[in-house]
Parts: sequence; structure tokens; C-alpha cells
Amino acid sequence: MFTGRREFFWKCLSVVFLSLCVITFFLGQVVKAETVKEVKIGNVLPLSGDIAPIGQVGKMAREMAVEEINAAGGIKSLGGAKLKMLYADSRGDPKIGATETEKLIVRDNVVVVTGCYQSTVTYAATAVAERYKVPFLVPVSVMDKITERGFKYTFRLAAKASWWARDQIRFIDAMGKKTGKKAKTLALIYENTDWGQSTAEGWRELAPKYGLKVVLDEPYPHAAPDLTPVVIKLKNSGADVALFVSYAADAILLTNTIAEMKVNCMAFIGSAGGHADPTYLKNTGENARYWFDVAEWESDIDPQSQEIAKKFYERYELHMPAEAVDVYAAMYVLANALERAASTDPEKIRDALAKTYITTGPAMVVPYEVIEFDESGQNPHASLVIVQIREVGGKLERVSVWPAAAAREGYEPIWPIPGWEQR
Repeated sequence: MFTGRREFFWKCLSVVFLSLCVITFFLGQVVKAETVKEVKIGNVLPLSGDIAPIGQVGKMAREMAVEEINAAGGIKSLGGAKLKMLYADSRGDPKIGATETEKLIVRDNVVVVTGCYQSTVTYAATAVAERYKVPFLVPVSVMDKITERGFKYTFRLAAKASWWARDQIRFIDAMGKKTGKKAKTLALIYENTDWGQSTAEGWRELAPKYGLKVVLDEPYPHAAPDLTPVVIKLKNSGADVALFVSYAADAILLTNTIAEMKVNCMAFIGSAGGHADPTYLKNTGENARYWFDVAEWESDIDPQSQEIAKKFYERYELHMPAEAVDVYAAMYVLANALERAASTDPEKIRDALAKTYITTGPAMVVPYEVIEFDESGQNPHASLVIVQIREVGGKLERVSVWPAAAAREGYEPIWPIPGWEQR
């Protein structure tokens, strides 16, 4: 009997011991979650070099959103952990961007990465993140191939390049049908990196389907000091519509040279980038009047957009470009995923991003109704608007004009645009 009692005693003690171990383990997990003070986020941007201004604007948008998120209590499922932003300068170079991404992951232990603005840099950087199984949230880089490699850790908020080309060509067709003044020929002018090349591929494929003939297909070296030869070719081509892919310095130079040489087309249409850069209108002024641009966002779309654009301007004295809006929204998408993941484990963050479905809140400053990601990591709902440089209250500004549902009240596209002799 004594032996039986002793065995019973030891069994009870074992159960108690195991119970205490289990309780201690779970308490440890709770304490661990509650003591997470920060979530490290890596950001790879062009912070020096000729396109540094847009990199700096992207940094500004990140900082504004993160300050709001942290001020609202941080990531509550992680005990109020604050988002901590770590930045690396890609200098616009894919190799440097890839190296800096690896440093952020290995040396700095970031749990997620965002960037890189330029498609070629993002293409290289996302491959590094995929290798290390760290999620990479792409706010804006448009190269189609970024989300067409079967990657599981890459997620893109913005529309891809072929969609930009699609909506530019659709706009040209719609204006011809509406006004009876149909464009028949196109000039394609684009900077000669993957961004320009991938957009041009879309133009070439779609143009014949809409009865448009390409009469000039002209790549040019990014940051060329003189684009006069390109503009001469445009003028000699007699194209009805000229389509552009340019960074800020190129967009400014092309616009001013076209005005100087008085090149007349039915329309000049940009692809955001340099044409949406805050420095563009400052350096082109009247030369940019009536130019069109395609963008994911403009501040006149809805009250929330107007409020955020106003806040950005008051803070930085810069008009908020569409790229900055994508970045701002992406920070809220990331915060949403972290809240649901309730973890700093990159794998759990990846899974949460894959299950994203957002229809309300600050992330919905974008002009579409849903943010989610398909199996490729692409947001299938990303949509675009056409804006035109118009005079409002005595000043030139970007005005949404198409499609009609996104147009500013009282404004329709001026098509074709007046020739230089009529201005």
C-alpha cells in the first residue's frame, strides 16, 4: 500500500511539474509578446544621385505614416510595439540595392523590407529577400516581371507597367470616340531601363489593337544632358500622340525642349514618374499646360485624399505625388499585416500579407476599393486615372479628368490640346 501511495504521489508531482512547465512556457510567450518594443522595417531607396528627390519624397511619406501609426498605439497585438524604419541608399544601382537589402536582413535583422522605387533595383532586391524568406512589400515599382517569378515573399500594391500602358491607350481611344478627333499615330519616347522598356512593350502590343500605328520608337539614355535629337525626331515623325516614360530631369528637359521647338501633337501623355514629381511643374510652368499624365492617385479624388495631401504639404511644403501615396498606403498595409500576424517572425508576417483584405481606413487613400494580393503577390485591384495640367484659381495644377467617375467636378479633358500658335 505504501508503494502504491508513493507512486501516486510521484505521478501527481509529475503532473504538477509538467503543468507548471506548460504555464511557464505560455506565460513566457505572453511576456515576450508584451515586451516587443519595436518592429524593424528595412527600406531601400535612391537617397543620392539624380533621382534622389523621389527617394526622399518616399522617405517623407513613410515617416508621416509611421508617426501616425506609432502615435495611435503602434502594433497593439505586439504590446504596442513601434515601427522602426531603417534606411539604405540604393544610389539607383541594382547591385547596390541587392547588397543593401542583404545587409538590412542579415546585419540589422529587419523582419520586412520595402522599396525600391526603380523597377530594376526592386527586381534585384526582391530576389535577395526571397532567398532569405523575408517579405518584401513593393509600393510602386511597375516592372511586370517583379511579381511574375513565382515568388512567395514579394507583394506589390501598385499597378504593373502593362496596366499603365493599357489605360493610356484606352484613354486615347476613348477621346477619339468622344470628340470625333481620333489619333492614328503614336510616338513612343522612354528612358532606356526596365521601367521604360517594359512600358514600351505594352504600348507596342496594344497600339495595333486600337488602330494605332507607331511611327517613332525612341529609347534614350537615362539622365541624358541633351534630348534635342529626340525632340527633333518627334517633330519629324508627325505623330498624333506622344507617350513618355521619364524620370524628373528627363521629363523637365523633354517638356521644355518640345515647347522651345514648338512641337504640336494632339496630346502629350506621361507615365507618372518624372511627370508626377513635385519638381516637374516648378521647372516647366506654362510649357506643361495641357499635358496629360497617368497616375494611381490625385489629391482631388476624394475628401480623404485631400486631407492627406494637405497634411503632407503642410509638413513638407511639397505637393504629394502618386508614388508617395502608394508608399503612405503601404505602411498602413504593413501595420495591418503585423497586427494580424501578432509576431515579428517573417514567415508569419508573409502569411498575414498574403491574407490581406482592406476596404477601409487610411490605406484606402488609393483610388480603388480593395487592397489584397493574388497568388503572384500582385494587387489585382490597382487602377489608374488620367490627369491634365490645367489652370485652377490662377495656378497650374494636376486635375483628374478621366475616367468620368474619377474626374474633378466641372473638368473634362481638353482634346486635342491647342497648338503652340493658339496659346
